[in-house]
Amino acid sequence: MEGGSCCSRIEKRQNSQQEKPYRGIRKRKWGKWVAEIREPNKRTRIWLGSYSSPVAAARAYDTAVFHLRGPSAKLNFPQFIVNNENHQLHNQLSASDIRKKATQVGAKVDANLQTATNSTESNWLSMRPDLNEYPTPETWEELAI
Repeated sequence: MEGGSCCSRIEKRQNSQQEKPYRGIRKRKWGKWVAEIREPNKRTRIWLGSYSSPVAAARAYDTAVFHLRGPSAKLNFPQFIVNNENHQLHNQLSASDIRKKATQVGAKVDANLQTATNSTESNWLSMRPDLNEYPTPETWEELAI
């Protein structure tokens, strides 16, 4: 019996890793990705928003965790955090300021991903042949299998 429960725990862990590709996010049953983070030394959480892509939610989480914990924080995308000397100290920002910054980043990433997806779909649709047209001699070779 123990072997079965062990394997099911491993399978559950693998399934959760597939559904939760980044730290600090989760997927709602209707498909949206959400991010939130617990405030240090408190029981409260900071809601970071709901996004259509896991990358946008993860970037919102990264912004919040960086402002909460500083440069030593474990990030999903460390290459996107600008580490300059002019940024405010992580202890001086309120929860609402952190939420605001994180949702701005997440919304921007989500919008950029949506724009890229829409332009890719429109390019793909423009490349598709019109199936109502009779094929020309040039397209006969393409249609031959």
